[in-house]
Amino acid sequence: MSSNNSGVDFVAGFLMGAVAGAALALLFAPQSGEQTRQQLKEQTVELKGRAQELSAKAREQAEEVSARGRIVLEERVAELEEAVAEGKKAAERTRKELMAKLEEARASSDKTSESQA
Repeated sequence: MSSNNSGVDFVAGFLMGAVAGAALALLFAPQSGEQTRQQLKEQTVELKGRAQELSAKAREQAEEVSARGRIVLEERVAELEEAVAEGKKAAERTRKELMAKLEEARASSDKTSESQA
């Protein structure tokens, strides 16, 4: 997410720098007012196009990051589900082993009780 914000910050900074540079270039350029206005119109159109391109690239990158994030999340969920299933199997095996030992202990206790009686 922070890389998405830095992308937006970059685009904003780029556009502000471009506008400031264009304004300075126009102020110090030795040309007529008509030429300056025409140049301003051309640069405005060019900057608008660049802004749209950068916005589309930023959106595309955000979508790619989001898709990668979803994939990683799905992988982690699958790993967690597998670990839970393995844990359940291990618990069931342990329960069966303990039940078998309990039965053996009961049987041994019953035999001891019968032999003492």
